[in-house]
Amino acid sequence: MATDPSQKEAQVALILGPDSTHLESLISHLMSSCNEQRSQAESLFNVCKQTRPESLLLMLAHLLHTAPNPETRTMSAILLRRHLTRHHDSFLWPLLSPAARSSLHSLLLSSLQQEPVKSIAKKLCDTVSELAAAILPDDPNAWPNLLPLLFQWVTSPEPRLQEISLLIFAQLAHYIGQTLLPQLSTLHSVFLRCLHSSTPSDVRIAALAASINFIQCLTSSSDRDRFQDLLPLMMQTLTEALNSGQEAVAQEALELLIELAGTEPRFLRRQIVDVVGSMLQVAEAEALEEGTRHLAIEFVVTLAEARERAPGMMRKLPQFVRKLFGVLLNLLLDIKDDPAWHAAVDEDEDAGETSNYGFGQECLDRLSISLGGNTIVPVASELLPTYLSAPEWEKHHAALIALAQIAEGCSKVYPLA
Repeated sequence: MATDPSQKEAQVALILGPDSTHLESLISHLMSSCNEQRSQAESLFNVCKQTRPESLLLMLAHLLHTAPNPETRTMSAILLRRHLTRHHDSFLWPLLSPAARSSLHSLLLSSLQQEPVKSIAKKLCDTVSELAAAILPDDPNAWPNLLPLLFQWVTSPEPRLQEISLLIFAQLAHYIGQTLLPQLSTLHSVFLRCLHSSTPSDVRIAALAASINFIQCLTSSSDRDRFQDLLPLMMQTLTEALNSGQEAVAQEALELLIELAGTEPRFLRRQIVDVVGSMLQVAEAEALEEGTRHLAIEFVVTLAEARERAPGMMRKLPQFVRKLFGVLLNLLLDIKDDPAWHAAVDEDEDAGETSNYGFGQECLDRLSISLGGNTIVPVASELLPTYLSAPEWEKHHAALIALAQIAEGCSKVYPLA
């Protein structure tokens, strides 16, 4: 790489000139597995950034339109995001002229609208969201056509545009949620429609994320209550994904619902019996993947732990506490034994333990601490004697481990049996 300033200047002029193949080549070198080539490319990219930031960002945005190579478009979106994120060291937006800002807005949105590769479109959603989050809180008019276009896309008959707009709404909720309060009725209608069972699963998951994020950012309980009728559709998104064998989609839905349970448990209070009942059905369904069942259990345990935000909510559902305790005991049965281990010279305390077993232990501990002995001891006293009197050693072991796990949370209440 050239070290002479005039040579560097010539290289920068070439890279940021009318022939975009030079910038495409630089981007490919940024992704090189060769350390020397990648290091040289990074150095040259930094020179471009320091000397001509406006040209660099606009060229990267143009590549989103023109580059035939998906990897180039992917990397362009990533680089743009990095330099348009407010809290990143390389935030370049303040250095751009009003004309360049306007051009960048247009290029990003048109690229997003036409990008055929889903993974790249999602990265572009991230880029647009980061820039919007950087500039809109200070000035809601800094990107005047963004929100109108998002509302236009979300009502489009094209699922791809619906999903894109919902993904951006989901990311923007925490930054400009209050700005969108006048649009709350419109957003509610949008989420209601997009969560409907006739909508493609990708759109429903994006709508689930957007609605949950908006519920979290609403400070008024009356505003949150306006979204209550979405909850059955949120749960339906989960159950229909499971019924159609889309467990990856179901796990995405569960992760979003866990976030809601942890941050806004009171939103679930009115429909808590149906919601927790559905989650425990998932937890008990042995035909489902282990990860799916664990997430359903995590949801219920997270609700139990939300005692500061929703005091006593789970304690009022003793039938569900009993069922959950039984599910966790069942996880403790998933343990292996090998006679050869008994004569082993080196001991391994974790030998034979499975992920089910470890997760069951952890959740029993968390459940007993969150609900306390007055709730847990009666359930344990009812269920553990059956395990202790059973002929299988695994059940004896599970009962003893369960006693050990709930001891801390139940220390003020005794005897256990």
